[in-house]
Amino acid sequence: MERTVPSTASDEIELYLRTFYSLMRTTTDVQLRTLEEVHAGMNSLLHPHARLDTPDMSAFIYSLLRLPENIHEIRTVVLGQSLEVFAQHGFDCVECWPIVGARARRRRCFADGNGTLACLIASRSDIDDIGPTLVAFQIEWNKIHRLLERALKPDEVKQKAKDPANDVYLAEILRISEDDLARLKFVWDDRFPDYMELLARKPVSIGLRLLSGSASEYRRATHAWWRNIARTAPEVSRRPVYFVSSNMHSLVNLLTGFALKKQAELIDYLQQSGSQDLLEEWQEIQSRPDKQGRENFLYYVLKRVQQTDPQGKLAQEQNAAEAYLGIQRVPSEHYFDVDVQVIYLNTLDLEAIDPRLKVGGFEKLLHSDALIINIDYPLGLAAYNILTKIAEQVSPILGVYIMGKAATLNGILGDVMIPSVVHDEHSLNTYLFQNAFSGAEVSPYLNFGTVLDNQKSVSVAGTFLQNARYMDVFYREGYTDIEMEAGPYLSAVYEMYRPIRHPVNEIVNLYGVPFEIGILHYASDTPLGKGKNLGAGTLSYFGMDSTYAASVAILRRIFAQEIERIEGNLRRNH
Repeated sequence: MERTVPSTASDEIELYLRTFYSLMRTTTDVQLRTLEEVHAGMNSLLHPHARLDTPDMSAFIYSLLRLPENIHEIRTVVLGQSLEVFAQHGFDCVECWPIVGARARRRRCFADGNGTLACLIASRSDIDDIGPTLVAFQIEWNKIHRLLERALKPDEVKQKAKDPANDVYLAEILRISEDDLARLKFVWDDRFPDYMELLARKPVSIGLRLLSGSASEYRRATHAWWRNIARTAPEVSRRPVYFVSSNMHSLVNLLTGFALKKQAELIDYLQQSGSQDLLEEWQEIQSRPDKQGRENFLYYVLKRVQQTDPQGKLAQEQNAAEAYLGIQRVPSEHYFDVDVQVIYLNTLDLEAIDPRLKVGGFEKLLHSDALIINIDYPLGLAAYNILTKIAEQVSPILGVYIMGKAATLNGILGDVMIPSVVHDEHSLNTYLFQNAFSGAEVSPYLNFGTVLDNQKSVSVAGTFLQNARYMDVFYREGYTDIEMEAGPYLSAVYEMYRPIRHPVNEIVNLYGVPFEIGILHYASDTPLGKGKNLGAGTLSYFGMDSTYAASVAILRRIFAQEIERIEGNLRRNH
């Protein structure tokens, strides 16, 4: 389970990785306080003020949103690739424990109610993500605890926190800006007084244990994940496939037209909820001659409704509408948290789909035998494991299309970046490839941002594992798109058409791949902007603009490719 340290990593990050992975070899809990000094020494862009006595609120909020909400109750975090691995180490029936989730990170975790948190991991990238996030949380929680403990009793803190008139006073005690306090209040909402009391009452001390770090366990977990898909949707192994890595909402919203049919109900919900800003935006959309933005707006409102009532009438109706069109959802449930949708192109209602998808000749899709496998984008190296497994089980794969979020060093939030060069910090390879997309295929559907094509991307090992020196190396070489999945995906692509495993530390030309590769990243972070945007847990209405622009471009590309394939088959048959 030794970790290969990227050659471009700074000495501080290299020291952190070597320390962390040497400690993870132990069979007992590693106390996070052992890692606090080396963590602070990284000078991470996400945690630049780790050593200061004053709280680093951007790092604290970032970690809060990516850890389960009960993390303050946890004394031991246990990581394993499968339920079988947990059982082998004495954690029987982990799946019987209550499931706990994070707002801004998908990972299947279970809490026993007695201080133990068990998390299923899909690859080494999960370890690189969980470890620093936990350490950052513990450092910042305990900073805030010490400041509150010196100033007030826990019950006094709670009383002060209940009254917004005390916000200035609380900010002064915590040595933070009122702006930062407002961000924390937004994250905790009506639980803010309770959490402030907890912060004042006790520090946290968390231990971390890795049950198994072997590559074979990751392969077993991925095989079990795929077996569940093949059992639920056996057609996936018998038909041509377009592989998409995106999310679980945008493609089906575009393909079913469900939200568009429910426009009256969705706007009625807005009026009842009193969302004045959104109602004004809707009125502006209605006043436009082409009603540009209508579809994205309705998709956003649908998501808002379902977040407030996930088992409600609209959610049930949408599930029924998808099933009627033959769209199969395959939840991962007992495996790592990567859900799947299987979409049959010949069973779509072509009259109901989003009007932006209606390319020339699209009625020919009714004669298609192909399907789309859409997965909820994984984290880091899990992308390699998953695409490699799918390529073993499915043939032919007609295209590989990746949509994901990234940090940008030269753009702003909501921009869409299209790379043609990807440096992978896992394999140390630099991949050159023909991206199926150009700016012209995305920009017509992007209302608020800019499309930046011909970019250079770097796939990093973890979000915390970057510092200014590390970023400067890439920025000087023209790399401005920072993400985690493109490199691992391209390593899998290499093995899909070459008879050997992907190389290491080489420049790799993928121009000869016999299928399309399309990669689109939308900017969700600007790390050189001191992390003020890192508190965002979910996309706003404006944030969804880039997501749907990328999704429209992907589906239009798949439709065009499939129509061309159908026409070619017809010519050959006649």
